[in-house]
Amino acid sequence: MGYNNTKNKSYGFALFLIGCLFFVFGFITWSNSQLIPYLKIACELSDAQSYLVATAFFAAYFVMAIPSSLVLRFTGFKSGMSLGLLVMALGALLFIPAANARSYPLFLTGLFIIGTGLALLQTASNPYVTVLGPIESAASRISIMGICNKIAGILAVYILGRITLNNVDELKARLLTLDPATKAAELDQLAAKVVMPYTVIAIALAALAAILYFIHLPEIKEEEENTAATTKMMPSSSADTIWAYPHMLLGAVAIFFYVGVEVMSYDTFAGFGEALGYKLETAKHFASYTGYGLLVGYVLSIFAIPAVISQRKALIIATLLSMAMVILAMFTKGSVAVWCFAVLGFSNSVMWPAIWPLALTGVGRFTKLGGALLVMGIVGGAVLPPVYGKLAEWMHSRQMAYVLMIPCYLYILYYALKGYRPRAGKV
Repeated sequence: MGYNNTKNKSYGFALFLIGCLFFVFGFITWSNSQLIPYLKIACELSDAQSYLVATAFFAAYFVMAIPSSLVLRFTGFKSGMSLGLLVMALGALLFIPAANARSYPLFLTGLFIIGTGLALLQTASNPYVTVLGPIESAASRISIMGICNKIAGILAVYILGRITLNNVDELKARLLTLDPATKAAELDQLAAKVVMPYTVIAIALAALAAILYFIHLPEIKEEEENTAATTKMMPSSSADTIWAYPHMLLGAVAIFFYVGVEVMSYDTFAGFGEALGYKLETAKHFASYTGYGLLVGYVLSIFAIPAVISQRKALIIATLLSMAMVILAMFTKGSVAVWCFAVLGFSNSVMWPAIWPLALTGVGRFTKLGGALLVMGIVGGAVLPPVYGKLAEWMHSRQMAYVLMIPCYLYILYYALKGYRPRAGKV
């Protein structure tokens, strides 16, 4: 009994520290929602070009996820997460020369490096939370992490928005009246606004990396991963390849579409608000509405899953609600459209916490590699926002371009109905 109490306390402390990491994920990731309109002005970009912020950031997940899983084999979860924080700090520091040169490619490089560090962190932390306890309650644990993530995201919208986009409508109007030299000076001054916040971010990341490295965390062994992941699952398989688990591979595709639509729901929200007739000074905060919706959804998930509803059934209901909200947002105006779009935060909240445990069910010793493949699916956040930008330009409507979300949700619905089922045999 004493051993179990000590182990539970150790796991509780581990979840607290991982919650701090998810806070970092949220702040960094949601900062992009402010960087997109900010860099569009500072670097004089088109809509489609500005969404390359999401592309550079999330592409790193696809490129670095498998290498991250290999790194974790040598470092373990704890040291790997510490290394990921240091890589992110380096990426944040690159914002200083990028701002001084007002160089969009250099900004994108810094975002890619930050994404690289996050890929390592996500590859380690999500499987860690998933197997750090019963698989049936994994969605609840991930929901707790999601609360930390979205609180940070909401703060990022307000803090970074306040720093970078303060009086932005007045600035946009003034830029139209300036000669080239004066305009360049104004834009240089605007670009310099990110130096201070990203310097602070770099210092905080390096400090957290040091703390994480020297503090004890329970290391999840392969045998423990296998035991947790196979609870109430198919019989243990002797498969010697990850390709023997098609439900995990289909789950990676579900993550691709989910992350794509979630990133669209907050990174494009300011532009959507402008298209509806709101000033950017007002619309820049709309992404926080998505964050509030996600928070409410995560809190409900903690109490409802699995006590009231299973992870899979919650995923089905959330997907149907999301499609309904997208359609309403496309065909309504003003505050109705804004609130319909904001509700996507609530309906999206269950998807990440539900897809992860469904996909990692029964994969046993392939948990780290399976986690890496799921993290690769985060590249949906790199692909879908620019596709949305191009579609909006082609359709001459940011509002109608959200039709792109519908097939994404349809696939997630398929996964919740059928694709999640573990089955033996190789693909």
